[in-house]
Amino acid sequence: MGWCRAAIAAGFLAFMGCAAGAQDASGLARLTGGTIEDGRRDTDVSLQLSQGVPWRVFTLDDPWRVVLDFREIALDEAATAALDRSDRVQDIRMGAYRPGWTRIVLGLSEPMAVARAGLRVDRDSGAATLDMALTPTDPERFAAAAGLPADPDWGRPRAVAPRAPADDGQLVIMLDPGHGGIDPGAQNDGVDEADLMLQFARELRDVLRRTGRYAVVMTRDEDVFVSLEARVAAAQDAGADLFVSLHADAIEEGVAHGASVYTLSQDASDEASAALAERHERDDLLSGLDLTGTDDRVAQVLMDIARLDSAPRSRALAGHLVDGIRNAVGEVHKRPLRHAAFSVLKAADIPSVLVELGFLSTGQDLKNLRDPIWRAAMAAGIRDGIDAWALEDAALEGLRRR
Repeated sequence: MGWCRAAIAAGFLAFMGCAAGAQDASGLARLTGGTIEDGRRDTDVSLQLSQGVPWRVFTLDDPWRVVLDFREIALDEAATAALDRSDRVQDIRMGAYRPGWTRIVLGLSEPMAVARAGLRVDRDSGAATLDMALTPTDPERFAAAAGLPADPDWGRPRAVAPRAPADDGQLVIMLDPGHGGIDPGAQNDGVDEADLMLQFARELRDVLRRTGRYAVVMTRDEDVFVSLEARVAAAQDAGADLFVSLHADAIEEGVAHGASVYTLSQDASDEASAALAERHERDDLLSGLDLTGTDDRVAQVLMDIARLDSAPRSRALAGHLVDGIRNAVGEVHKRPLRHAAFSVLKAADIPSVLVELGFLSTGQDLKNLRDPIWRAAMAAGIRDGIDAWALEDAALEGLRRR
């Protein structure tokens, strides 16, 4: 057997190619098994792959995480389910991170450094094993060593959303299917929020395009992770006139039913809205993003000025969407208009809303979301709401701030 290793530098392992034979192997590599075991001092991580692939590892702080990136590998459900959970590795997330790449994030219960890591490739079969040892460290040393690798754009994937080829008079709408890839979102009865929202976004896109009044682009059109920051950037890059994020939440306690529409506000309309916004933020963070250095006070002031115009337009859009959805499907949430500090709604110059289509944790809502006839009615309701908003917004154009 031959060993391929990368040297630890600046707190992470650089990208590397492994044995030439492994690189020439055909077909998508698969994760076929693995273990995570706590020793007296160190924690040993072993991942078995069907073939060697380029990879890297680095750590991120607040919360403590070890991030492994691989040239795309298929994640076998049985193999991933069998991964042992240790006391020190308390959470494991894995999935597509960006086109062609897969990310595995190990959430730690205490700060641990990567003491060694190597990818061993069997030159006969091409099968590979990644062995990694994590050793305890203190929070200060962990924080000092943590951070994204040298290429910041690799760690902050942007959505694939080219500028929409809009005809004269068409509004450009950015649809944002929530979650994706390493972040499946809410889950219930074998259904992932990410998959369901991608399916609905494609259906809604077709409904909107058929009107001839809208050019529609999407923050993602496959099961891949896109950061909240990149979703907002994609809407701006596409020259979007509207941003509509699509979700279907789940709650752990109580029963909630029906659609609701959120707009941006630093003060949440209720505790449930605040918790939902916090959960969305945490999902993004736990998927392996380093958000240090993103706060800029000058930029924040400029964005607040821009929102003096976009905020009332967003609220008007939310109201029309609620009316359209109610007319189309017959009911909405008992408090359908809400607001919270969702980062995905922070495009300062674009009217933006987040539509919660229903709750995966509620039986009837889950049944609705699985029903293509109900989804068609919901898509028609959203279309009607956008139609009504567009007419009103055009009429108010002359009164808008300059």
